[in-house]
Amino acid sequence: MMLIKLGRSPDEVITVSPADDARILRRIDLALLPLMLSVYFLQALDKATLSYASIFGLIDDTDLVGDEFSWLGSIVYLAQLLMQLPLAWALVKLPIGKFTSAMVFAWGITLTCMTWAHNFGQLMTARFFLGAFEACVGPAFVAITQMWWRRREQTLRIGSWYCMNGLTWVFGSLITYGLASIDSHLKPYQIIFLFFGVVTVAVSGAMFFWMPDSPTEAKFLSDEDKVLAIERLRNNQMGVMSREWRYAHFFEALRDLKTWLWVIMIFCISVPSNGISTFGPLIIKSFVTDPYKTILFNVPVGLSHVLAVSLSAYASMKWKVKGPVIALLCIPPIVGFSIMLHFPHDTDHRAILLAGYFCLSTFTGITPLIYSWSAQNTAGDTKRKCTSAMVFIGSSAGNIFGPLLFTPDEAPAYSRGLRANIVFFALVLLLVGITSLYLKHLNSDHAKRRVALGKSAIVLDMSLETAEEENGVQPDDVRGRKAFADITDLENEDFVFVF
Repeated sequence: MMLIKLGRSPDEVITVSPADDARILRRIDLALLPLMLSVYFLQALDKATLSYASIFGLIDDTDLVGDEFSWLGSIVYLAQLLMQLPLAWALVKLPIGKFTSAMVFAWGITLTCMTWAHNFGQLMTARFFLGAFEACVGPAFVAITQMWWRRREQTLRIGSWYCMNGLTWVFGSLITYGLASIDSHLKPYQIIFLFFGVVTVAVSGAMFFWMPDSPTEAKFLSDEDKVLAIERLRNNQMGVMSREWRYAHFFEALRDLKTWLWVIMIFCISVPSNGISTFGPLIIKSFVTDPYKTILFNVPVGLSHVLAVSLSAYASMKWKVKGPVIALLCIPPIVGFSIMLHFPHDTDHRAILLAGYFCLSTFTGITPLIYSWSAQNTAGDTKRKCTSAMVFIGSSAGNIFGPLLFTPDEAPAYSRGLRANIVFFALVLLLVGITSLYLKHLNSDHAKRRVALGKSAIVLDMSLETAEEENGVQPDDVRGRKAFADITDLENEDFVFVF
């Protein structure tokens, strides 16, 4: 137990004042978020280099035919799918900061080596290893977020590092535009691979030295502040890092219905997500013929992605719900895909097609909400890591399938992929309703268990409140005793599910 290492009993409830809470939260944000934002930005950018490279001649220079380019988009996620369960074990057993930085270093080296890939086989090999090493980042960052932040704070933090996907479109497009303009014996896409690969290697070194493996090992906190940093998480009722793999937690994650609801939900949103990410520049190119202008169109698209993620994360935190916000975010993409299906992809319809394309931007707000929704409703160290792995398996499966709905032969309309994506967004709407009802049922079941044990049926979930709001409530010592036990959400009758 982390508190025992610091000379405190986990049953001892310690008062954290609003001032101390705000001070420690600020220190945590300043110490961890810059590293997490930088790494996730590069992870998103390193995958996006393929779509940028397609505009600057990669397909022709490497003699890609048929659906080979589509497979280059999918193979990254096939590797990530295969890596998730081994990574779940590694994230429980190994120091999370050092392990993650080693994986970042390995993918930076892989991307650098892609500079000299000249055919489909070499590109596929490099993209596979790129995906295998990058597979760690999402699950590790969810685990780090659970380890350091209250449930109220987690959605904004997950949203903040997921915003880097949108900033990739903005700064990645601008940087790519500049790199592609360099006069060199290297091809523009080779310069892109080389530059971002070297930058990723450099960032991995910073992460190795600065990312702590747990709150007890954080150099930026005093011993007293470490105690307070852990105590602020008591109301999460999610347990703490244990470094012990529990098979009972693993099998409970497999049996848990809500886990599979999130897996299917993330699959349904990942299909259109990666399809548009991979083929988006080619769709724009169908009515904006200049490749440099095509790249620059990504800037406002990226800004709209950042806006969608930020506003949806804030709304979810403010309203203390996830399902209704996700449902609202599904509507604009359905409208956007319908517009792009209805109008011919030519310069005469550029304005309406661009409007439809911008409608798709809200889909980027859905994925981080699903990540945080599943993370906030799962307790027990092994179960948290396994549930996260399964969610990312669903994401990887959807990302594999997404680009295969689009093929260059169907350019410029890509009607099959657009129709399929409408169906997937409709399925997300349905799954949101089912999941919300199931979580409400679990809360009711836990209330009955509390009554049977002589406790109050109604408990205040202060993990979704501000420190000031929590400060006015008398701590419940009985409920707090299980907060740092390594037990699951289904085992702990005091756990409150959020929907």
